[in-house]
Amino acid sequence: MRNKFKKNDVGRVFAITLVLLGSGCNNTDNRTANQKMIKDYYAAYEKKDWNMLNSLIGEGFVFNSPNDDHIDLKTYKERCWPNAVNIKRFDIEKLVVDGDDAFVIYNGWTNDGRVFRNTEYFKFKDGKIKENACYFGPGISYPNNTKAPGQ
Repeated sequence: MRNKFKKNDVGRVFAITLVLLGSGCNNTDNRTANQKMIKDYYAAYEKKDWNMLNSLIGEGFVFNSPNDDHIDLKTYKERCWPNAVNIKRFDIEKLVVDGDDAFVIYNGWTNDGRVFRNTEYFKFKDGKIKENACYFGPGISYPNNTKAPGQ
């Protein structure tokens, strides 16, 4: 009888371990997918590809910034997307994903060599970007007037 319990206990421990490892894989897969989604979000601006950006956005998307209070996708496209024409590239300095939340710190470069620095907070839902809150300092708007060294 005692050996039977030991075998069952070992089986339970093994099963629990598999479940936990499986959960970790899903979290890692989710984190990787969310990291890729964020990188694709910025790549859409670099490529001037609205359809690429739009494919990442979930239903009920809202955008916030010091100049925008919970604007919807239509308003975001009207106010923010026209800036894509000025974007050369984004250099992501820090990208931290925790479940369905992410923070990004980046330097953005304009076509004429100006740089701007932002922090953005993303929320994900059902594999899409549900919310983006962009933070930039007072007196700094897109694009600011800071030139890259040697420009």
